[in-house]
Amino acid sequence: MEQKFEMVAKTFQGLEEVLAEELRSIGAENVMPGRRMVSFEGNLETLYRANLQCRTALRILKPFYKFRAGDADSLYEHAKEFDWSTMLTVDKTFSIDTVANSDEFKHSRFVTYRIKDAIVDWFKDRYGEDKRPGVRLQDADVMINVYINGKDVILSLDSSGESLHKRGYRVAQTEAPINEVLAAGIILRSGWRGDCPLVDPMCGSGTFLIEAALIAANINPGIYRKGFAFERWADFDQELFDRLYNDDSAERTFDFKIYGADISPKAVEIARANIKSAGVAKYIELERKPLSAWETSPRPAGVLVTNPPYGERISVADMDGLYQTIGSKLKHVFTGYHAWIIGYRDDYFARIGLAPSEKIPLYNGSLECSLREYIIFEGDRRSFVRDGGKIGKGEDRPARKTDGPRAKGRFGDRPERPSRDRADRGDRPERTDRPFRSDKPERRAPRVETPETEPENPLAKRRNPGALNLIKGRRPTLPPQEGPIMRSRGWKKRRIEPNKPDDAKE
Repeated sequence: MEQKFEMVAKTFQGLEEVLAEELRSIGAENVMPGRRMVSFEGNLETLYRANLQCRTALRILKPFYKFRAGDADSLYEHAKEFDWSTMLTVDKTFSIDTVANSDEFKHSRFVTYRIKDAIVDWFKDRYGEDKRPGVRLQDADVMINVYINGKDVILSLDSSGESLHKRGYRVAQTEAPINEVLAAGIILRSGWRGDCPLVDPMCGSGTFLIEAALIAANINPGIYRKGFAFERWADFDQELFDRLYNDDSAERTFDFKIYGADISPKAVEIARANIKSAGVAKYIELERKPLSAWETSPRPAGVLVTNPPYGERISVADMDGLYQTIGSKLKHVFTGYHAWIIGYRDDYFARIGLAPSEKIPLYNGSLECSLREYIIFEGDRRSFVRDGGKIGKGEDRPARKTDGPRAKGRFGDRPERPSRDRADRGDRPERTDRPFRSDKPERRAPRVETPETEPENPLAKRRNPGALNLIKGRRPTLPPQEGPIMRSRGWKKRRIEPNKPDDAKE
């Protein structure tokens, strides 16, 4: 029986539960969501499947060494105690990526250097001064992840290499495109699985459209990548990986359409190129059309998901007008839809003029955004609820499932789909020789915690409204006064010396 081991899948804050359900669907055990990560257990096949199939994972880590360190010397000594021959040889290369959340280790680069020194010195002590593995920032044979929380140190092997959001199908992009993992997570969070139309009226480079097509047809997002870091591991099982990579038996047909549009001709051109690269053009209808030109919506009613400009990296001349138009089109054109909009500023959301049924905090890059759902119904709210419609959180809400391709969605049960022949895979590329390519993972700016706002007048919170009411309308009384109320200050005229400086004149 193959040995099972611990693994960690990294993701965006707000997508932990979605990723946890994805991992359970591929057979992972002891799945435990955390903060921007999900821990789980499995074997080598589980690790390969997590990289190939999970849409909301950024990278898959395999922890191999844990210890506690309170300073740089103990960090070095503990790292040097590990038997590095199990991971590396003198003719291999390695790289180190560090994330430190610790008062003892405030500089991640310093931690990286100390771990590197420990590895190099371990080999020098055993094989000679000039016998050591090389350090390479990119395309390293072994990628080591260091995570420090307080005094707890975890060393892991990075099995993914490049971040898994880099699917491999994108050939061009517009300014500030939405991350592929975030786009897939939003769609999965909406409950959509291809059982109705999906619309993105401001599609940009087409990320939502492509990720929706991959979900609807149950195409593994990892098949487009040129390589994974685990393919360079000593225990890499080529036969097992080829079997998983070439298995398309779970793919299915899609009976509806995905609709995309954008006001920019360049964006539509870029989106069309990316869609063709992904081999999903037959599922998507794309056109150049401004939001104001939408007069009808695809039927039956389905899901609208979009990422409008925030006024930060991308802006338009009239941001208030844009969000007012979004609200107007939702109310008058997309009746019956569930609309999911990710945005950044509350004042722009307010211009939509609709009450969201749900608000989910999500990060888009370094921006702390909000994903909001709007249920668009005909008539008034009271009639909608009286007829059985559900709005708001709680047990009455339609269930969202993320536990596999056959799960129930918001719009009911889906019929079983016949699996597609390999001949039906369209123009998606077959697996060929895939040279490994790596990149240093991007760093997200740390979240800045802001204290609650204090009142301008520190005595305001001590006011007694009852006492204030007792004296309202009353005038103060003064004792009788004889003579002038104010006495003379007795200031004297002073002669100003002409050559003295100004501060001497006072």
